[in-house]
Amino acid sequence: MTETIRIRPARTGDVPVIKTLVAPLAEQRILMAKETVAYYESLQEFRIAETDGGEVVGCGALHVMWEDLAEVRTLATSEAWRGRGVGHQLVEHLLEDAKALGISRVFCLTFEVEFFKKHGFDVMADQTAVDPVVYSELLRSHDEGVAEFLDLARVKPNTLGNTRMIREL
Repeated sequence: MTETIRIRPARTGDVPVIKTLVAPLAEQRILMAKETVAYYESLQEFRIAETDGGEVVGCGALHVMWEDLAEVRTLATSEAWRGRGVGHQLVEHLLEDAKALGISRVFCLTFEVEFFKKHGFDVMADQTAVDPVVYSELLRSHDEGVAEFLDLARVKPNTLGNTRMIREL
């Protein structure tokens, strides 16, 4: 019997499960671990992949960075469900969320280049995707993901080996 997956908005009760999904990937330095409070603060950005039986098997978030730019972040699937299309469903849902918000470009910082290429993302050659005026505004952000997007020196240890990718919607 094959269970189907549905994607839904995250709820406060999902935070411990999100942390559990992220933990092994953070240990492998694929994702950045965050404090519990950070998950609660950004909970409205998260989508949850859930089985018919109510088991949470994946998560992902869409973080708006600017008027026309957002980031797919914290994309994680449980080990038992990897390779079964959960990540694909989450990314497609997050891209639809971006379109609904009026976002025209979606960014990701990833080791999974081929996965994101399948979703229409291209490797960014440089940061010229951001207007210099917008770049100077983004420099004021305290968000680590924005700093990673801008390739700031203070986040280099967290981004070594990652590839910056972008998709036009």
